[in-house]
Amino acid sequence: MYRSLLLATMLMLTPLAQAEQIPGFDDEEPVVTIRHGDDKTFYEYHVGGELREIKVVPKSGPEYYLVPVLGSDEYIRTAESQLLVPKWILFRW
Repeated sequence: MYRSLLLATMLMLTPLAQAEQIPGFDDEEPVVTIRHGDDKTFYEYHVGGELREIKVVPKSGPEYYLVPVLGSDEYIRTAESQLLVPKWILFRW
């Protein structure tokens, strides 16, 4: 009985699990390029061929992010990632 109830519930929720395209949202996954320096490791995040941010992990000290400023070659240093990557948990066991 519980199996049939579970199956019926899963079949009813299937349409809710389908992804919907949001206007203005880039559906491409980030491409990460890892570069190792002498005292730092750089993770470059590219989305749609455009550099979105660089994660810098020094051998000592906290990690930080460099985010490019639109229209210039400068970067802003932030403590947290500015990349918005959608993550949904549909089922958890």
